Formats: sequence, structure tokens, C-alpha cells
Amino acid sequence: MATPLSADRLVAALRAEGLRVVEYRSWRTHNRNSKGAWGPVHGVMIHHTVTSGTDATVRLCYEGHSSLPGPLCHGVIAKDGTVHLVGNGRANHAGLGDDDVLRAVINEAATLPADNEANTDGNARFYGFECENLGDGKDPWPAVQLEAIEKAAAALCRAHGWSERSVIGHLEWQPGKVDPRGFTMASMRARIADRLAPAPEPTPTPAPAPAPQEDSAMPRPLGLYDTADAQLVPGRWRTLAIDGVVNLLLGARAYDATVQLTLPGLPPGGTLQGRFYHHRPDGSRWQAGIVERLATPGQTFADFTSKGSIRPDEALRFEVAYYPATPDDETPVTISTSRARGLHWK
Repeated sequence: MATPLSADRLVAALRAEGLRVVEYRSWRTHNRNSKGAWGPVHGVMIHHTVTSGTDATVRLCYEGHSSLPGPLCHGVIAKDGTVHLVGNGRANHAGLGDDDVLRAVINEAATLPADNEANTDGNARFYGFECENLGDGKDPWPAVQLEAIEKAAAALCRAHGWSERSVIGHLEWQPGKVDPRGFTMASMRARIADRLAPAPEPTPTPAPAPAPQEDSAMPRPLGLYDTADAQLVPGRWRTLAIDGVVNLLLGARAYDATVQLTLPGLPPGGTLQGRFYHHRPDGSRWQAGIVERLATPGQTFADFTSKGSIRPDEALRFEVAYYPATPDDETPVTISTSRARGLHWK
């Protein structure tokens, strides 16, 4: 049981999970609260739209139709993975469902009972995401869209302290429904569980005994400085190459590192997100938490710091993303200087 997130907290939670979010029209005040309760909320419900074309789909989910007024969900997840927010409050998405299923979601039960009744108002109890798909079992689900569904559901679970068992499909709630069709909710819950699982702390690998003339405990400086411009496209993560170097550190070592960025003329109200991560040869990674910095008038100076250890086969890297105050603003911004500094030791 939880109090629904405010509009600001919902946007922040989705973006913190790495999603591109578009705020559609007056979604912040668009709801069906005059027709019934909104909250307490217990989970997240996933649907497919039976439509094609993102613009038309978003408009339909915002406006609804003659027999079912909008909003028809809280967010539309497009084929390209963008989340379009269309409602904030009670939305016409879940309808009447099974009270036994609701109790199982509240208790985060390992299995759900069959949905054989329609006696409980789901619009008051679930966030809803409509996912752009024809729902015919043939329309493909792009990998980036499935990842966005995973991230959106995980973002709300993380914000409320829920597990993946708080995420269900419409077909698991209301008798006769088949959505989402094209992937199983069991597989999606497994993905969400993996995303919510705490990242394992990297285990430092003991360094070999140093030669007598060297002291491996002595810290060594990290110092890279770059005045070459680097552009950030809103809503996309970019791994920085500082002075042409992507791998800030290589090999088994501990580190205490800081990346400092300068961005002139950044529109006030925008947000920078940055994080260090450990890159592995197979393409997997361990990543530190996201740190946010707000844009300031004139020049924006942003510091991002992390401490940890990398294994012999890992490289330390840094990535950054920019989110403008105006969601539809797709104007790139420029990093004019970047600096990596700190200490590292074997």
C-alpha cells in the first residue's frame, strides 16, 4: 500500500532509471479523480494498445473515446522506448478485476490466482502503462521497448519499495483480457527482478607482491584534462572520452576519482546525470549510482565523485546524460571542459 507519487516524483523516478520521458499536453492535471478514488496504490499494470503509430496512440490514450474517456493510462511506452506521460491520477485502464489477485499483489505472493471474477476497482489501485503494439501476436516488440517496460515498472517499484511481484499484466487482472500479448509477464517480472537486485560490490583482487623497490600502497595520481567540445543529446547517455581516453583506469586497483564538467550557456532548470561504471570485456558492467546536478545560469560546473575497486579485466569509465527543463527541447548542449582527477593504487 502506498500513496501515489506526485507528478514531479514520477518524472524523476522514470528518468533516474534511464528512460526518455515526454510530458504530453496537460498530463499533470489530467485524470478521472472526480469519478472515484485514486490510491492507495499497490502495483503496476502492463497493457498493449491494439494501435500503431506513436502520435495517434498517445493522443488516443490521452483523450480516450466516446465510450471510455481518457486518460486511458498514466504512460504510453512507444516502440522506440520513449515514455509519454498522459495522466496523473485515476485513469481508465484496469477496470474491474479479481479481488484475490489484488490480495496476492499486496502480499507480493510468488504466484497469482486465476482471475475469475470482476468485483474490484483496479483503476484506483494500479499505475497503468499502455505499450504501443497491435496485440495480434505478430507485431514485434523491439528490444528497446521491452527494456523501457522493464525500466518503467522497476522505477515505480523502486520508488515504493515494491518487488517485481507488484507488476502484473491486464490479462492477469480482468477475465477475458489477453494483454500484453507477445511476451510473458513471468519473463518481464524476471527482468524487473534482475534490475531491482542490488549490484554486487566489486571484489578487489589481491595484487601480487611488489618488487622491493616499489610500494604498491602508495597512491598514484589520476589526471586528465580536455578542452575539446563534447555534445550531449538530451535524454541519451554518453560515455566521455577525456583527452581521448575512454578508460580512465585499467586493471586491478582501488580508486577515488572525480570528474568535473563545465557547460556554458546551459538553460536553467535542466538536469545533468552522471555515473562511473566498470566496463568488462564481454560488454557487461557494474555501475555506481546516478548523481544529479542542476543547471545554473551562466556556466554550469558539475562534480561527480566515486570510490571503489576494479578487477583485473575491468576498466573504469564515466558517462553523463542531460535532461532539459522543457521535455520537448531536443537542442544538444556542449561540455566545454572535462577533467578527471583523483588517486588510484594497486
